[in-house]
Amino acid sequence: MQILLDIIAPVFGIVALGYGAARLGWFSAQATDGVGAFVFNFAIPALLFRSMARMVFPDEIDWGFLVAYFGGGYLAWAAAMAVSALVFRRDTATAAVAGMGGAFGNTVLLGIPLVLTTYGDAGALPVFLIVSFHSWQLFTVVTVLIEGGRGNRARLRDLPRSILGALVRNPILMGVLGGLLWNAADLSLPRFADGILETLGQAALPCAIFTMGASLATFRLRGALAEAGSMVACKLLLHPAAVFVLGTWVFELQPLWRDTAVIVAAMPTGINVYLFAQRYDAGVAPVATAMLMATALSVVTVSLLLHGLGVR
Repeated sequence: MQILLDIIAPVFGIVALGYGAARLGWFSAQATDGVGAFVFNFAIPALLFRSMARMVFPDEIDWGFLVAYFGGGYLAWAAAMAVSALVFRRDTATAAVAGMGGAFGNTVLLGIPLVLTTYGDAGALPVFLIVSFHSWQLFTVVTVLIEGGRGNRARLRDLPRSILGALVRNPILMGVLGGLLWNAADLSLPRFADGILETLGQAALPCAIFTMGASLATFRLRGALAEAGSMVACKLLLHPAAVFVLGTWVFELQPLWRDTAVIVAAMPTGINVYLFAQRYDAGVAPVATAMLMATALSVVTVSLLLHGLGVR
């Protein structure tokens, strides 16, 4: 019960508040887009830059942490993709999007707030490392699978340049990289700059969670419950379970790092999966349904997970 009151209720309560405000018309789509742009372009990059610039890094980082997280993710991806292709007889593009739905979580808008609420500054480095590798890596995989499946070699040739351009233009990744470089140069932040970054960073978490809820209000359950359910099972159950196994018995990670990876793996399907489904007209209905189902069910699954990990 204490987990619900101290961690789950504040985070998912703000998600529900954003969702309700948007559904009731108290918070418009334009307002959601505006706050979302502020969060993505300014608030979260400021939070990441300041945290990485001020962070005292351990003498050695166990990079098996990332292998455990993404290894579990790709296992969930393969399972969701196989179910889509073999059970529901979907084409390669639709199956690839289903795989992404089983592995791509809401790491920024929900994962960062939940980890920082649970572990405070101690969880910052591991969750920020996951975020820095997350989107560009999974975006590359789904693009290769879809374009390769459709035989579009021209687009595949342009993919490295497109990915590099996207990385350079991504404010979140630039926040992480900039903070790391500042830290490596052993520079201190001027007081006025630190104050600006701190104030922006304080706005990041509540605005991100509220915006996530408001964004979900634009989606509807669109059927395909069985297909959606397979994605949800892979995302909420298989992915965190696989990360726990890898982090515990294969890489023997420190408990905090392992548990952070498991919690992030348990995040519901991210909105970017829906954007890819729309872009390629592949599995739009099951992805929309899976995203809403996973977000609603994650209130229960994440609560049980935190209890199982010994969070009190």
